[in-house]
Amino acid sequence: MGALTHESLVEYLIEEAYEVAETIEAGHSDAELQGELGDVLLQVVLHARLARERGSFTFDDVARGLGAKMVRRNPHVFRPDGSLQDSFPATVEEIVQKWDAVKRAERPERKDPFEGIPQALPALARAQKSIDRAARARPVAEPAETLAVESEAGPFATEDELGNYLFAVVRSAHAAGLDAERALCAAVRRYQQQESQHQHPS
Repeated sequence: MGALTHESLVEYLIEEAYEVAETIEAGHSDAELQGELGDVLLQVVLHARLARERGSFTFDDVARGLGAKMVRRNPHVFRPDGSLQDSFPATVEEIVQKWDAVKRAERPERKDPFEGIPQALPALARAQKSIDRAARARPVAEPAETLAVESEAGPFATEDELGNYLFAVVRSAHAAGLDAERALCAAVRRYQQQESQHQHPS
């Protein structure tokens, strides 16, 4: 095996993160979740170790930076000294608004609401994240553009048509408060289970 680098470790970090998601979505035991979270933490430790070896930063720096960012970006939860506020916002929406306001103050040069959305996200998740960002950046009085989702899918003549249809599905899911990526993952699991039962009946 070649020398460890940040680049060579990326695929393992992504894989371990997906395994955590699968453990949660499939309702596996807390013991399995604990183990999978440990695997993700190992990847963080390895990346920090590589950085330490080249004199850049350490795992302690990562932890301190996270703590400082949590305090800075959550003034509704923490006082500047890191102690807890006496009361918290009543709704998730209020928390998100306060978080967004702090982020905008930190990076006033950012004008594009989609900046920072990882391009490597699965397409459904990236679509939903983009729709969410656009909705949060849009003035309240401005209605969101809607795309109709036909009751019957296809046939599609082009991938553009298919893409527009899938995006409309994601937008409809977002409007209903549903997670399109999670929903499709669950549907794929059900499909695999059904196919396995058909091919290997007990």
